[in-house]
Amino acid sequence: MKLSELIQGVELLKTEGTLSGEVSSVCYDSRWCTMDSLFVAIPGLKLDGHHFVPQALKQGSRAILCERPVDAPAGVTVLRVKDSRQALGLIGKNFFRNPSAALCLVGVTGTNGKTTITYLLESIFRQAGYSPGVIGTINYRYRSKVREAAHTTPESFDLQGMLREMLDAGVSHVVMEVSSHALDQKRVDDCEFDAGIFTNLSQDHLDYHRTLEAYFQAKRRFFTEVLGRESKGRRPGMIINGDDPFGRRILQEMSPSQVLSFGLEGSCDIGAARYSFSLDGIDVQIRTPRGTFPAKAPLVGRYNLYNILAAAAAAHSLGIENRAVQAGLSNLATIPGRLEKVSAAGEPAVFVDYAHTEDALKKVIENLLPFKKARLITVFGCGGDRDRGKRPLMGKAVVTRSDLSILTSDNPRTEDPLAILRQIEGGVENEGVTKYAIEDVRKGFDGKGYVVIPDRRAAIREAIKLAGPEDIVLVAGKGHETYQIIGTEKFPFDDREECREALKASRHGRGRWKKSLSRS
Repeated sequence: MKLSELIQGVELLKTEGTLSGEVSSVCYDSRWCTMDSLFVAIPGLKLDGHHFVPQALKQGSRAILCERPVDAPAGVTVLRVKDSRQALGLIGKNFFRNPSAALCLVGVTGTNGKTTITYLLESIFRQAGYSPGVIGTINYRYRSKVREAAHTTPESFDLQGMLREMLDAGVSHVVMEVSSHALDQKRVDDCEFDAGIFTNLSQDHLDYHRTLEAYFQAKRRFFTEVLGRESKGRRPGMIINGDDPFGRRILQEMSPSQVLSFGLEGSCDIGAARYSFSLDGIDVQIRTPRGTFPAKAPLVGRYNLYNILAAAAAAHSLGIENRAVQAGLSNLATIPGRLEKVSAAGEPAVFVDYAHTEDALKKVIENLLPFKKARLITVFGCGGDRDRGKRPLMGKAVVTRSDLSILTSDNPRTEDPLAILRQIEGGVENEGVTKYAIEDVRKGFDGKGYVVIPDRRAAIREAIKLAGPEDIVLVAGKGHETYQIIGTEKFPFDDREECREALKASRHGRGRWKKSLSRS
């Protein structure tokens, strides 16, 4: 492709050299550059692409796009722009011939529920006769292909390439998790969406955004800027959680004709006439402007009912019939690491969940409590090199709602695991919850309590060893992840496999707690 075609629409501040040359490839990592590549120098959080221009030239690049002056020999075209990351998205759109224009593209953003909603919509799309693709936290997949997810939302150029790959393979509908990082870094700005969903918002990623308001503004711009412009000859549908306070803020800014609200309170457009919960799933009468219909889904708890309503609202916005929604919900496969049950009948009910924020932990525990016949044991930790302010909040959320809490390591990364645990314990002080040694817990105790077991494998095995057949065990934080990050290395570790091994070792699950422990 000619360079002039590739940068069509990009606002150039300064040009040195010719625009008539051919470009063989586009790269934003100098190691990927080959002969006649365009290298896009992006200032990153840790590394600055401008420092790697010499390496890109050595690899064969003959065009450089950058934000500040760089040294380049004669014959190399240098393009100056205000924001090279933003330009990368538009270049990707041009290079891959705007694939999202020919796809039905739905974006899902919010703190919690994104992954579950992508699975729900994937199933609904399939039942409606479409060929779906998914881009999200767990993986990127379409047809029979599954690719490991490096990021929840890929870098803009890679995203355009993936959409082109899906389109060429016959995919018709794509549902994508849109992270706050992606929105702040404008990775999805050059995609043409048919609909966008806002799930909810609570404290997360403040290591990046610094304040909750800045975090919200990143999410908000998906609706005001990305979805706020006309796409495919019309305005994209906006599906907003009307029960969430941040969702209501978005609703207040939008024209009623632009949005479709969902929720269980007030007068939302999509709601539930009746519903019931069990550990086997949700039974609901979904109310829509096209009528009310019954549906069942193998998901647990009230917060998953919101996910169901969000998916139903998106389907309604896209004109998908209610019967396809019914079939999609009932035929839903297991969602990896999202309240995924890993135990069998007669054993403690053991669930693995990705909850790793205060709000997510509250919701997942509160959704399990109504089904508690005996005790609830929760195993959790906090990731290192991430928002430290949420650690004591997560500690309080868990220990005040669980009978026994086992504090352990998550992905400590480059932080001291014991220091992270001490910060979690900071939120437990003055909550009337006693810290015990594991030896004392094995003997039994009355009331609520917590123990600290830094080794995650040992913590999981201890929780399941302590549990009786009527107890519930929740292992939270890592969900679908198949690794643990210690230092800068990834080690194989899967909470689900660890739980299965522990259950196998304690097949009859005899609890060791005193019978006088509260069973309310």
